[in-house]
Amino acid sequence: MTLVAEHIEGDTRDRILEVAERLFRQIGYQKTTVGDIAKELRMSPANVYRFFESKKAIHQAVARSLMGEVELEAQRIVARPGPVPERFRELLNTIHRMNTERYVGDNKLHEMVEIAMQEDWQVCVNHMECIAGFVGQMIAQGVASGEFEARDLQLASLCACTAMMRFFHPQMIAQCATKPGPTIDQMIDFVIAGLSPRH
Repeated sequence: MTLVAEHIEGDTRDRILEVAERLFRQIGYQKTTVGDIAKELRMSPANVYRFFESKKAIHQAVARSLMGEVELEAQRIVARPGPVPERFRELLNTIHRMNTERYVGDNKLHEMVEIAMQEDWQVCVNHMECIAGFVGQMIAQGVASGEFEARDLQLASLCACTAMMRFFHPQMIAQCATKPGPTIDQMIDFVIAGLSPRH
């Protein structure tokens, strides 16, 4: 395949995902058909199937794209210089804010996430592992600089992510919005206090 053909194919694939995400937001994942996506793009359903083998594959790619945006922002915070506790607080707040913006205020996208969670798609598992990895990297930076203390970095990362679950997980963010509990800042304070040196 020539570079031009590859570019056209990549562009078409991106357009399919862009239209699919818009339709998922407007009418919902369940009601959107591959025919609807094809019609918006003025192409045949068969042409859409050249790029994605099923509606589920389109759905997974849209989810992957949305989650990838969160991962890129998390990576940027982890890579930036500066005091670790401040950046760690920013990291946890950013993951919460972006997940809330993407999934919770948007009922149609929330439906898409629910289906993804129910079917336990590998894309969701990979995303959770990626986020846990960034949290772990930040804790490791803090241990190296003496700003944090943790004997087992993997365990510390798992504990921090578990503590933040109601603020990270789209379904839990929605379910816990009106329930009593700590604010996100109170929970981050708690997590950082647990990682602070004991001396």
